[in-house]
Amino acid sequence: MGKPRRSAPHISCSSFSRVQLYATQRNHIKSPTFEPKRPSNHPKRKMASPMTGVNTAKTSAIKPPFSIPSFTSASLCAGKTTLRMLSPSSSSSLVKASLTHRQDSPHNLSLDALIKGDRREEVVGAINRSLSNCLSETNLHLTVPGIKSKTRGKVRDIYDYGDYLILVTTDRQSAFDRVLASIPFKGQVLNETSLWWFDRTQHITSNAVVSVPDKNVTIARKCSVFPVEFVVRGFVTGSTDTSLWTVYKNGVRNYCGNVLPDGLVKNQKLSSNILTPTTKAATHDVPVTPDEIIERGLMSQADYEEASRKALSLFEYGQKVALEHGMILVDTKYEFGKGEDGSILLIDEVHTPDSSRYWIAQSYEERFQNGLEPENVDKEFLRLWFKDNCNPYEDEVLPEAPEELVRELSWRYIFLYETITKSKFELPLSEEPVHDRISRNVKTAVAALK
Repeated sequence: MGKPRRSAPHISCSSFSRVQLYATQRNHIKSPTFEPKRPSNHPKRKMASPMTGVNTAKTSAIKPPFSIPSFTSASLCAGKTTLRMLSPSSSSSLVKASLTHRQDSPHNLSLDALIKGDRREEVVGAINRSLSNCLSETNLHLTVPGIKSKTRGKVRDIYDYGDYLILVTTDRQSAFDRVLASIPFKGQVLNETSLWWFDRTQHITSNAVVSVPDKNVTIARKCSVFPVEFVVRGFVTGSTDTSLWTVYKNGVRNYCGNVLPDGLVKNQKLSSNILTPTTKAATHDVPVTPDEIIERGLMSQADYEEASRKALSLFEYGQKVALEHGMILVDTKYEFGKGEDGSILLIDEVHTPDSSRYWIAQSYEERFQNGLEPENVDKEFLRLWFKDNCNPYEDEVLPEAPEELVRELSWRYIFLYETITKSKFELPLSEEPVHDRISRNVKTAVAALK
């Protein structure tokens, strides 16, 4: 058994402001931590709390309508990357400079766009009606002829269909290497977000997508998957045991081959983006250095270097696109596989709110300088709620996620999809059970593959 759980606070289902205790107000808590050395002319600031394929034609790179400062990726030298110190003031000024030409942009986001408006009311109404129709489990091997086996991941159910894989993105919400809840429409959001990015990153790397028979389903070519997740980070932040801020505040200064300078503070921008790869273990992810990846035979030197270059390029491109839409892509993870022809393919998901951390760019600088948590549009607030109310790593049974937090997370995922893609999320019109719809669509799709 794990540590005793504290009882969960009551959250009224009639008050949205209560949800903000964790989704918004949680970010206003200040508490002191260490003070880094600063230049004599730098103003003192209070520190933040140290919280413990679709067969489409190739799309050309999106051209920013304004100048964006370079997010230069750190070079890979003998498995080690050294970062220079970036002062807290220059950290936020980089983001400020990126937004200088955006002050009158219609995409200049604020928290108001997230917490109120007609679109929010429309979507939340649909979320309420779908709370009991989440896709928490699939059994296509029992309904679709020809499927050989099923592998259940944290979020995706993967079905073997000969030369192809049928990937079903469910509504399961995972964190801390376990499932926390089921979130309405989450699977559809993740699948459609990834497809949008897969299509727009073909100038950087090929992917394994073959077709999309359903809003929650992608059919992909089989490939040999590398047992490594390529985690790319642009900021010192996070709340999990393997997050950069957690290990940094615990004294680690060489993380996954990256030499980190003293004096960094929570939510500070790194001087360059870094890779912190992990191994894809059965129950949890384990940080690993580039040298260890090669020594253990997880990847060849050539494959690792190519996948690393692609990961850093994908992240830099993702940051630029996010900033064009008023968001900061803080960190993310990529997975790659090797096709039959030896090419390295991007697989799994790309820049989704599940695999990535997003902040609202407009308010980042002021909040960072005042020691406040950034306004986020991801699952971080749900992670923090579980950390406050249990030990999510050790407790055998976790408390049930409050319904209002489930509803809020669903809305945030849809909000992020619409903000990044500039398209309206298509809410299901039918009350047909999601599993029945998927089974019907997949049957038709696999018949066309024969």
